Amino acid sequence: MSTTGSAAPSRVCFQLQVQPNRIDEYRQRHAAVWPEMLQAIADAGRRNYSLFLRQDGLLIGYYETDDDAAAQSALESDPRTAAWEAAMAEFFVQLDGRPDQAAPRLLEIFNLEAQLSAASVADPASTPAPPAASAASASDAGSSSERNPS
Repeated sequence: MSTTGSAAPSRVCFQLQVQPNRIDEYRQRHAAVWPEMLQAIADAGRRNYSLFLRQDGLLIGYYETDDDAAAQSALESDPRTAAWEAAMAEFFVQLDGRPDQAAPRLLEIFNLEAQLSAASVADPASTPAPPAASAASASDAGSSSERNPS
């Protein structure tokens, strides 16, 4: 998805599976990514890039960009990325192609800021009231045990 102008950036989330016997090495390699690779990612237009790794090797990546296709193309043609991506490809289970390009993307189905923004523009009268649990009922919770012991 591409965005231009003042539109919000694309948020991209992807999933890969690290080979279970290589998880520690994969973590070590990402503790100090090569400076030229870091700069190539930034130059390609990816921001707020994070990787999350579960103990079983499930890897979830997230980044923001104004144009994901352009960012991917920039990384693919950037000579600084080839060696890093070749070295990283061997860590993944069932990966056909470069990790940067071949990782399955996840569909974003909820975004807090987007919904808050939409809610702030909506008519307050049409916005549903929050559930009955409120600060008042939470403060009553401390005294309820005195009235209704369990």
